Amino acid sequence: MNILVALDSFKGCISSAEANAAVKEGIEKVNPQADVHTFTVSDGGEGWTDAFHDAIGGQYRIINAHDALMRPIKARYLVAGDTAVIEVAATVGLALLKDTGLRPTLATSYGVGEMLVDARIQGCKRFIIGLGGTATSDCGIGMLKALVHKFHVFRPQVQQIDDVLPFFKDCTFTLGSDVINTLCGKLGMAAVFAPQKGATEAEVELLDRRAAQFSAFSARHFGYDKQNEPGAGAAGGLGYAFLQYFHAQITPGADLLFRTLDLEKWISKSDMVITGEGASDRQTLMGKLPSRILAIAKKYNVPVALLAGRVSDEEALHHGGFQLIHCINPPELSTVECIKPETAKKNLKIAVTALLIHR
Repeated sequence: MNILVALDSFKGCISSAEANAAVKEGIEKVNPQADVHTFTVSDGGEGWTDAFHDAIGGQYRIINAHDALMRPIKARYLVAGDTAVIEVAATVGLALLKDTGLRPTLATSYGVGEMLVDARIQGCKRFIIGLGGTATSDCGIGMLKALVHKFHVFRPQVQQIDDVLPFFKDCTFTLGSDVINTLCGKLGMAAVFAPQKGATEAEVELLDRRAAQFSAFSARHFGYDKQNEPGAGAAGGLGYAFLQYFHAQITPGADLLFRTLDLEKWISKSDMVITGEGASDRQTLMGKLPSRILAIAKKYNVPVALLAGRVSDEEALHHGGFQLIHCINPPELSTVECIKPETAKKNLKIAVTALLIHR
């Protein structure tokens, strides 16, 4: 039996690679002869660099950088030839602020700029940027400031962003994000995403006003404005900074990774696909990573099993095409216990064992 395993990360609990490994172990316990292929996957947030490392190889590079509150951290990105794969959450991610209060009006994307400068100095010309999971809503202003500050160290004549842009003249930027929100307004990055980053109603209004002012300044400077482009509001407006200042291209993160992995070919040869995520409901069918895997599998009539830490709207998920749906956590288990990494791994093994035995 040929089984393809590609689970998204269980956010705040285990990574895609860890989830896949647990499922593979469970499969092999039931069917040692099964041919199991695992794929680390991500839609642009957590696990982005690890997924591309599995797909294209390369070397991780660790640098000194700063988190969203400008605290010193070690940040990691991937270098493969002249390609840099950068996960913005590696420096400005919400997960890095677990030990402190969120400060949405102060959080800065400065650390992303530090990674870009280092990658450019290493000779990288192709940038694949995963946008997701940030604590910031600064429209990428912090990132642009970091570019000026860091290049000024090497070239004292660098005083403003216009002096930096020539360093990236021959570079390409591809952004991986499923967010299609524009920069400002009711569907903009502040109104939709800032409350998830701790912003009050007054702070949302302030952040939206700042975004409008920055886009107005940028439009006057360049003679064009990308604020209404789909994805400009991704990652707290980092999407806008990349679109406006670097002429980046934006594409759904999962699709970009799947093409790199040639995942469709692997799915077409499978007898069964197992995917999953931390929590599944009817929103899973609205473009989340498991649904993108499902869409490919449907083309080849390959059955898809969905494993999740929490499941609701099960009827809708079945109707959407998932043939097997399994909540890995017993109802009596507390949330605190469920999100422990070792518990999640154990329950994934138990769930896939039961799934295959009763299939």
